[in-house]
Amino acid sequence: MKKGLILEGGAMRGMFTAGVMDVLMENGIEFDGAVGVSAGAAFGVNYKSKQIGRVIRYNTRFVRDKRYCGYRVLMKTGNIFSTEFCYNEVPLVHDVFDFETYENNPMEFYVVATDVETGRAVYHKYEGKNDHCFDWIRASASMPLVSKIVEIDGQKLLDGGMSDSIPVKFFEGLGYTKNVVVLTKPKGYIKKKNKAMPIIKMKYKKYPKLVEVMAKRHDEYNKTTAYIEEKEKNNDLLVIRPPSKLQISKVEKNPETLKKVYELGREEAKKRLPDIIAFLNS
Repeated sequence: MKKGLILEGGAMRGMFTAGVMDVLMENGIEFDGAVGVSAGAAFGVNYKSKQIGRVIRYNTRFVRDKRYCGYRVLMKTGNIFSTEFCYNEVPLVHDVFDFETYENNPMEFYVVATDVETGRAVYHKYEGKNDHCFDWIRASASMPLVSKIVEIDGQKLLDGGMSDSIPVKFFEGLGYTKNVVVLTKPKGYIKKKNKAMPIIKMKYKKYPKLVEVMAKRHDEYNKTTAYIEEKEKNNDLLVIRPPSKLQISKVEKNPETLKKVYELGREEAKKRLPDIIAFLNS
């Protein structure tokens, strides 16, 4: 029986996830493995490196920095989150990521990306610094339309949320039978068809399989959340989710808003802590 942590993406909605993770780490809750998608990957790696508070710290510090993120960065670099600043300078210089602890921790950590040529999910067990440094994390979190395609070992990759937003079945397939799922949307949320599909079809016309996957993403997402809710009813997994829609934009520039969403995640985790402990030990 393996215990797993499954982290949905959602850009800056991931601050909710960061709050949840910090409370779990503060209370010594360990998992055999975790899988993160997009922001869930970018923030989730800090669970394996055991860096409590790092996500909220560097985001509030740099979110207003012109080098970090925003449409000015997008126009200049082709990425709404700067590759050089976010994935090199911040984790290697300003708020150092603890690769030593990460690599020595036996907990498995997987990231999900999408192969733009096949439209299929790519599940990668991320090993640390010598595993392409942060490129796998960057690939998982490279949102369509506002990010360049990331190429790793010949594979062309983008945001994992396009192909498997909440990889519950993937983790179950690996033998993780006690899973805690952290979502960034409230219960009852129904994803609708992407209004940007005409733009997506134009931008990615060279990748018809990717366009096909994105056109049906809302259906696949809704099927997954229905599956999760059914398993939740049967106590086959435990879900932590925001009580209502998070009032935060995908590329939020207000550090106070980041803190509010982070604190909401902490509150939900503290509220559910007895349930989490009981579930993982049952």
